[in-house]
Amino acid sequence: MRRSMWLAATLAILLGIASFQLVSAEGLAQETGTDAGTDVDVEVPYLLDWMGSAHADSEAEAFTHWNEDDPAVVPESCAKCHSQAGYLDYLGADGTEAGTVDNPAPTGSTVTCVTCHNEATLHKESVVMPSGIEVTGLGDEARCMECHQGRESTISVNASIEEAGLTEDPDAVSEDLGFHNIHYYAAAATKYGTLAKGGYEYDGMAYDGNFVHVEGYNTCNECHNSHTLELPIEECATCHEDVESTEDLHDIRMEGSTVDYDGDGDIEEGIYYELEGLREMANTAIQAYADEVAGTPIVYNADSHPYFFIDANSDGAFDDGDTERYNAWTPRLLKAAYNYQVATKDPGAFAHGGKYIIELLHDSITDLNDAIAEPVDLSTAHRIDAGHFAGSEEAFRHWDEDGAVPGSCAKCHSAGGLPMFLEEGTVISQEPSNGFLCTTCHNDLEEHTVYEVEEVTFPSGLTVSAEDPANNLCLNCHQGRESTMSVNALIGDTGADEQAENLRFLNVHYFAAGATRYGTEAKGAYEYDGMEYAGFYEHSNVNSCTDCHNEHNLEVEWESCIECHEEVETAEDMQNIRYYFEDYDGDGEDEEGVAFEIADMKDDLYAAMQAYALDEVGTGILYNDHAYPYFFIDANGDGEAGEDETESFNAWTPRLLRAAYNYQYVSKDPGGYTHNAPYLMQVLYDSIEDVGGDVGDMMRP
Repeated sequence: MRRSMWLAATLAILLGIASFQLVSAEGLAQETGTDAGTDVDVEVPYLLDWMGSAHADSEAEAFTHWNEDDPAVVPESCAKCHSQAGYLDYLGADGTEAGTVDNPAPTGSTVTCVTCHNEATLHKESVVMPSGIEVTGLGDEARCMECHQGRESTISVNASIEEAGLTEDPDAVSEDLGFHNIHYYAAAATKYGTLAKGGYEYDGMAYDGNFVHVEGYNTCNECHNSHTLELPIEECATCHEDVESTEDLHDIRMEGSTVDYDGDGDIEEGIYYELEGLREMANTAIQAYADEVAGTPIVYNADSHPYFFIDANSDGAFDDGDTERYNAWTPRLLKAAYNYQVATKDPGAFAHGGKYIIELLHDSITDLNDAIAEPVDLSTAHRIDAGHFAGSEEAFRHWDEDGAVPGSCAKCHSAGGLPMFLEEGTVISQEPSNGFLCTTCHNDLEEHTVYEVEEVTFPSGLTVSAEDPANNLCLNCHQGRESTMSVNALIGDTGADEQAENLRFLNVHYFAAGATRYGTEAKGAYEYDGMEYAGFYEHSNVNSCTDCHNEHNLEVEWESCIECHEEVETAEDMQNIRYYFEDYDGDGEDEEGVAFEIADMKDDLYAAMQAYALDEVGTGILYNDHAYPYFFIDANGDGEAGEDETESFNAWTPRLLRAAYNYQYVSKDPGGYTHNAPYLMQVLYDSIEDVGGDVGDMMRP
């Protein structure tokens, strides 16, 4: 069909088919003040923009692939995204059942105005991904995501392996296995990460979810012009000042990307190049595995279906003679090859969800390394970022199944919670996020200024204020969630050694460095009646969070310690710093680092708690640092936490509860020895003494 004839036919479809007409003749007459029967010249909005886009390219393979078939139709399995009729059929806009394509579609159409603008899409708010997971709460991007979602997933890859009977034999070659192709431009699968499971996700590993950029640039149609599909490069340059062309987007690397993902020593290169480096490493591992384990060399060609071929001359490169489809698949090889294709067929993956692709490639290489003689070196490569940006980790992924982070947690475990708290004084539930965003801490993305917080209220109800208002920003989250006051409130008037049903373990939460730093001014640990405790810890001229920690990668800038602490030559040496000259833990060693003094006192407290629990309560107690609620019943009485000892400890007395609270408090601030060692040693000493431990040789700071 000549292009002019095709355009005329398309316009006829857009303006003349009554079943999909968006503006009725009567409505048009009302708007123009004419009679319904009057001829009206109608201008199709954005027609010229659309005509220059890939969606309107009637000669593209995406729309002509079936022209020579007999019959020349687009089959049901392809029609949804490669024809107008198929998309409308899938939506149910043609009167058929929604969610499936019932009939093959005629060739010769593209993605037209009616494809995206019809009664069904006006109300479309969700998309079912190939994994079967439904992504809800969407806007207009739902129209885009129906086609830009890929066609395979973790679930379909696992299903094929299970069907072949190879779930327990990852290295068995099977003729029942074949390559799974994610398909092309699966941007939605990349963007939504583990919420869609478009990549192959390995058992036991956690992955990033929906990649959120900044407000106004978070959906398909906020970054891509809906009609031309082009990117607003000049708007990207507002924050990314060196961006002048589409190619320059490859150089973007956000401040939260502070580690070397591909291990090449370059942490300045754009995420695009980190992905390229990891893809090369994955290809190396795939080829080594195919040679050594599958027994048939493999080569990849991105431009030729089915992409993976037998490497006939074993030279590692695709040649004219490499035409035979690869046929020696094992489950392990299939998973890695699938992820390699996922990373390849979304050319914008670095912007859509680069961290998710990094995790997929890293895990694929790791899995292949388990089976090859010379593993690909991942020793300098990184899978995840520092804590604030580690979107795959429990701190941010815990609420994925719920679909929202509750208000009680959202202040510190979502990207938008802290700004809301600072503005409104409270937080409502938030969407799960991939760690923090720039806007979590910065109130101006052009000047990069941070929110200034005059004072911070701790869980105890006490208020503190740092000299640097920006430092208070950190204290809003690094303060814990409990205090002396909440422990006392729970205990009430229960006798010190009396068991009570209302007693339960209170968890201070994690990394309460701010509470430790301010000591008794915040009362984050449990402070015993009648005892005095250290307040804010003054540390020479290094007194704010960002004096010691890089604000983005959070690493301790230990080199700055060298000037005063000559024993520090590496980051690990910080534990050897000793700025007091007493033997606090009573082990006769007065030259060991204060970190070791605290560690020994913590061990002594645990032993005293276990003795008290057996002797006074009659129920053994165990602590497991990695399992909530941390304290469990010692079922076999051996004093060691076992895998089968999972029953929560439930024989609390006030005395044991106070000690356990302080034990957890010290455990969950791993940098406490630098934040405020005197305060920690005081609460440990008092806890040991109160629970009946021996403090005879110890010294209380």
